[in-house]
Amino acid sequence: MVKATTHQQSHAAHEPHGEHGSHGGHQDHSGHGGHDKHAGHDPEMFRRKFWLSLVLTLPIVVTSHMVMEWFGYSLDFPGMSWIGPVLGTFVFLYGGWPFLVGGVREARDRAPGMMLLISMAITVAYVASLATSLGWFDLDFWWELAALVTIMLLGHWQEMKAIGQAQGALAALAALLPDDAERVTDDGVETVSITDLRVGDVVLVRSGARVPADGEIVDGAAELDESMITGESRPVSKSTGDKVVAGTVATDSAIRIRIAAVGEDTALAGIQRLVAEAQQSSGRAQVLADRFAAMLFYIATAAALITFIAWWAFGNLNESVVRTVTVLVIACPHALGLAIPLVIALSTAVAAKAGILVKDRLALERMRTVNAVLFDKTGTLTKGEHVVTGVAGDGINESEVLRIAGAVEADSEHPLARAIVTASDERDGRARASEFKSLTGRGVQAVVERSTYAVGGPALLRELDATVPGGLRDRAEEWSARGAAVLYLLRVEGAQAVATGVIALEDEVRPEAREAVEQLRAAGVEKIVMITGDAEPVARAVAADLGFREGVDEVFAEVLPADKDKAVSELQARGLIVAMVGDGVNDAPALARADVGIAIGAGTDVAIESAGVVLASSDPRGVTGVIRLSKASYRKMIQNLAWAAGYNVVAIPLAAGVLAWAGLTLSPAVGAALMSVSTIVVALNAQLLRRVNLTPRTVRPSE
Repeated sequence: MVKATTHQQSHAAHEPHGEHGSHGGHQDHSGHGGHDKHAGHDPEMFRRKFWLSLVLTLPIVVTSHMVMEWFGYSLDFPGMSWIGPVLGTFVFLYGGWPFLVGGVREARDRAPGMMLLISMAITVAYVASLATSLGWFDLDFWWELAALVTIMLLGHWQEMKAIGQAQGALAALAALLPDDAERVTDDGVETVSITDLRVGDVVLVRSGARVPADGEIVDGAAELDESMITGESRPVSKSTGDKVVAGTVATDSAIRIRIAAVGEDTALAGIQRLVAEAQQSSGRAQVLADRFAAMLFYIATAAALITFIAWWAFGNLNESVVRTVTVLVIACPHALGLAIPLVIALSTAVAAKAGILVKDRLALERMRTVNAVLFDKTGTLTKGEHVVTGVAGDGINESEVLRIAGAVEADSEHPLARAIVTASDERDGRARASEFKSLTGRGVQAVVERSTYAVGGPALLRELDATVPGGLRDRAEEWSARGAAVLYLLRVEGAQAVATGVIALEDEVRPEAREAVEQLRAAGVEKIVMITGDAEPVARAVAADLGFREGVDEVFAEVLPADKDKAVSELQARGLIVAMVGDGVNDAPALARADVGIAIGAGTDVAIESAGVVLASSDPRGVTGVIRLSKASYRKMIQNLAWAAGYNVVAIPLAAGVLAWAGLTLSPAVGAALMSVSTIVVALNAQLLRRVNLTPRTVRPSE
């Protein structure tokens, strides 16, 4: 059992410990390496360029003499010879511009990759085709040039659609703050922008409103929902002298707060910094295609140089130019350019149908290597809603306890009150109550059948100096020991208060969570870890319910937001590859820090934006589906890369003319045909991903 820093807080009337659940992933925003060197471009730009280039490519292909020979048709009309040069030049400059710029940047940085390889090929094809149009050579590559640019635009468009945007998480965090605040002045209350607040100002926060900045309560008392900051699943009672943080919500009463910190000094700003730092520290892993592209660039350049020198040495300058250009054009990876993006596009489409949204293009690739899955408890493994799990009475039966308690709590908006009312309605219904009174920070009181009753936690017992029969006290201690929230039903007669019932409430474990743990073990995950802001007894009880293995699986209890981030780092420091699963703001830094961040879709916008993968169904069994998809898509990537690279291994030497002595050469036309076949094979192979079943199911060890 691993225990992090204890989070100390004053407790509310109902006083259960809790955690509002939370939700990363490594997102490569570094701008380093291969594809990220076109940072600043957006999917919409590639989409526009792709469709326009496709429209212009079609007439170039249809009027190509090479294509007409292949398909046995002929076209001849005035101006047809200008279609290739005019439209091809436009496609080269318009559609190819991102690659040309990226290629120059890679060359300047001495880090060759896909961009430089593409820009080299389209430039050589353009120059050769232009020279042919001017009558200098017989190397018409207009249709290949246009097709290459269009295919690469498609590949990059699909790739960039899969990239998660780090700024989304920061924007969602900022959205937790109100735009305005009500500042208290000598003349009353004035509405001001939160940017105008200064340390020392006093602000009024009404019931249901968010706290605009960190501070201290100077007047009033209220229960604040701090779940988005602390991870506690219940509202926390705050009164004069207690500190409050920006972004939290006053749930039941108005309070006045003296501002102690604004702007970058607030706790919420600290979480923003944690998210940003975690995302910046993400791994610099490159897409596999970039590694192949860098290697292929050197191979193609060397092969072209050797080809030119060798044929020139034989005294055939014209053939040396033809062969060199053919090598450089054929080396450009039509199939390689689609090998990774097409798999990503299809895998994300397949995932979406199963309720899995893949946001980070590298998250899927990493998921297959994960050996530790870190779950946030509330809202992920549990429902984040308390339910009645135990009832005991002294002199009255359980149904009567719920009937009276439900009546007393009927007008309360507290989450625990709602759970009691629901439980009483599901049993025999509740009695009628009158004279309802909220005892802020302690509980509620009402008259039921001419008797006064109160419902509350230990704070109410202390205030009323209530008598608790031994049997009820024993049951309450038993439930508290396993982490349940315990509320007492008190009968109040004058100055006397006696407990007549006790009710246990717990955050309900998702039924599918147990299956999720079993499935992950069957999928080969070495360690299951749970992290929570709840007290250790609560965490231990949930872990036992989920079947955690002593000495193998771990629990981090009583954890602050910053400690969740540190917990991920600690696991990674042990050499574990960590996937973090959560659904709340307080998980955002940890989700961003993890090797793969997986958000439960019912969670907050911040959690979803910080993750690399989102489970829309809120079913934790979907994590196994992500692993299954990761392994399947990785296999397809490797297969496609092997095919694409294999094509070049065979085509480049033949294009160079190494077997010319045996009468075997690869003409540009044949090379183009093989290139098309290679691209088709890659596309069809990627389509097989549609067969992968991601529906949550019981996974057997043999799978």
